[in-house]
Amino acid sequence: MKKFFSMSLGALALAAVLSSCSITTPVCATSNAIGSKVGEASGNGYLRWLVLGVDCSIRTAARNGGISKVSTVDFKTADILGIIQTYTTIVTGE
Repeated sequence: MKKFFSMSLGALALAAVLSSCSITTPVCATSNAIGSKVGEASGNGYLRWLVLGVDCSIRTAARNGGISKVSTVDFKTADILGIIQTYTTIVTGE
């Protein structure tokens, strides 16, 4: 029984270390036609509050995709154990 408990605890610890969560949320949509271009701007944060020099703006994402007419904007957040967060703004348009 003791061996089973320690193996279960080890498996649970491994699952916690390898777990992550990712959520994509729509932010806005315009009346412009859905375009074929996609632009992204992203950056990392640490411990949910330390975010330095990150530019995830809609303007930067549109510039990265060569987009002048924005159709949709989505925001994606990925979190790994509350230690590393990745923030991404995704813009589509022409």
